[in-house]
Amino acid sequence: MIKVLIADDQAMVREGFGALLAAQDDVVVVGSAADGAQAVAESRRLDPDVVLMDVRMPVLDGLAATRQLLAGRDGRPRVLILTTFDLDDYVYEALRAGASGFLLKDAPAADLVHAVRVVAAGDALLAPSVTRRLIAEFAARPGPSRPRPTALNALTPRETEVLRLIARGRSNQEIAAELVVAEQTVKTHVGRILAKLSLRDRAQAVVLAYETGLVAAGE
Repeated sequence: MIKVLIADDQAMVREGFGALLAAQDDVVVVGSAADGAQAVAESRRLDPDVVLMDVRMPVLDGLAATRQLLAGRDGRPRVLILTTFDLDDYVYEALRAGASGFLLKDAPAADLVHAVRVVAAGDALLAPSVTRRLIAEFAARPGPSRPRPTALNALTPRETEVLRLIARGRSNQEIAAELVVAEQTVKTHVGRILAKLSLRDRAQAVVLAYETGLVAAGE
């Protein structure tokens, strides 16, 4: 069973998402929170697999809550940022803080269920169409650039090529078509990339590729 905590300052959102997820055979809603501080406290108490985290909340916003929740932790919980269609400014920082992706609040119900399952399984929720927009916005923002990690030198030329395509918002299927290889081969490359670079998931790979200059906006 996938244990989920829902953090949102609107009771109707918490109740609506909760009812939807509770109706799934493989999901159990273990708790909810009305602000970021409560989300951190409840997450530590209940140990959920996935936290649905609204960005704009009182006491402690979703970004600060995500930072606190994921600091020094490896793998769990997975944080899925809830955002509006226009993508809150905080989303980019939330990805830097370790969030596994984001979900539009007005997404269809099936997308919410799918999102929870995807991040619970250890992948990042970065739908290509939304990712491309995210990349354009993220890359245009000033931010601290890190020195190119020596770990990048451990990547093979093909793995480096796959990382660049991930950073440009390509799905595994699109990468496979572009490189004329099987999709399973791409999945293998992605797994090796994440392992070599000590990255949690695809979201962190996108952030690293831009922050280290491996990929530049407009390429």
